[in-house]
Amino acid sequence: MQEKEVINILQKQLNFTTKSIAVLKMFVDVLINENKKHNFISKSTEADIWHRHVLDSAQLVKFIDFSKGSLSDLGSGAGFPGLVLAIFNSNKDFHVKLYEKSPVKRAFLNSVIDKIFIKATVYGNIYEENLDSDYTVCRAFKKLGTIIQVSREIAKKPHKLIILKGQNAQKEVNKALKKQKYPYKLESSMTSNQSKILIIDFNQ
Repeated sequence: MQEKEVINILQKQLNFTTKSIAVLKMFVDVLINENKKHNFISKSTEADIWHRHVLDSAQLVKFIDFSKGSLSDLGSGAGFPGLVLAIFNSNKDFHVKLYEKSPVKRAFLNSVIDKIFIKATVYGNIYEENLDSDYTVCRAFKKLGTIIQVSREIAKKPHKLIILKGQNAQKEVNKALKKQKYPYKLESSMTSNQSKILIIDFNQ
């Protein structure tokens, strides 16, 4: 799926504005350029960046209420999904927080934020920072059991955990929630028939 097709989906199905699409294009251009020096995303996925990375991240807007509160992206890396969600967000009172332990990637994230004028704040290692948001999202961060542990032991308030997962999502959930049960649901991904979006509600 190429750029034009993805942009059509972003606008018609996910309600991205013309302005946010323009900002997304700027972000992609900066990332592709910086990827020549750093392996922020796999070189093999550059040609498919709009489908593989942008749309995969953008689909999470369906499960987030941007009218109030905040969002934390664990292990932001090159900005997926956190920066894409920050670009979509038009509410100045909704805060997007990007957690990334790599100094090189943190520097990249901060430079992108400055260049494309979006509202997001970059933090360091989650184990050394305060994690206090209404939503916690992640993509290729750590094993599910570890992510759940972070949500239970480090996150400061009731929140929803939203994770982009692959074809083994149900098996991972069964294993991770074997001892302690939490309300969850698996949603279909827009980018792959085999992928899922896992949403766990930590309401206490």
